[in-house]
Amino acid sequence: MIHEELQKLEKLAVQVSKKLESVAAENELLKARLSQLEHGIQEKEQEIHHFKNKIKISNIVDNRPVNPEDATEMSDLINNYIQEIDHLITYLSE
Repeated sequence: MIHEELQKLEKLAVQVSKKLESVAAENELLKARLSQLEHGIQEKEQEIHHFKNKIKISNIVDNRPVNPEDATEMSDLINNYIQEIDHLITYLSE
């Protein structure tokens, strides 16, 4: 009787161990998928940000009224681009 109970417990322990391995493997797959999706979201957010900047630039080029906050942001962005170009020119001229 005790022997039978021990066998049942061993059988249950094996089943639990297999289930744990299965769940752990599924967890790793889900973590990898989540990481991929988060990376995709970051890329899409960057694309949206760049697209918004293009719209702001086209509004400035077309002399459309631009929100003062957007104008300041665009001015800062353009200044950063100019500084970056200056650094590249300096680097290339060396």
